[in-house]
Amino acid sequence: MAATTQDRNTPFKEGELIVVPVAAAVKILAGTLVAASATGFATPGATATTLAYLGMADANVDNSAGADGAVSVPVRRGKAFKWANDGGDPVTQASLGRACFIVDNQTVAKTNGANTRSQAGIVVGLDADGVWVL
Repeated sequence: MAATTQDRNTPFKEGELIVVPVAAAVKILAGTLVAASATGFATPGATATTLAYLGMADANVDNSAGADGAVSVPVRRGKAFKWANDGGDPVTQASLGRACFIVDNQTVAKTNGANTRSQAGIVVGLDADGVWVL
């Protein structure tokens, strides 16, 4: 398709709350970290190199007995969420403005764990009880 030479009425949607088909055989708990698997289905956060951070599950969705895409989960995005800080590889104040990495469905770490973790997002704050990730 060639580049347009006229104004274009481009459709859009807000994107703060998206609905994502869920991977087979998983349960996603409300308020937990959600990622897209290598095949593009929503899955709980975990230590893996093939995940893409999506945001926070806005509902509890059980697809433990279903196939890929049998159910969908609403995922909240575009906000800073407070995740737990990994005790073995903690995010520190020096991480502000830098990437952090997914450990599990509620925890982030400072490093990619020797190339075993996927990026979660950017650290925008640090509290005694967690890490704010955008």
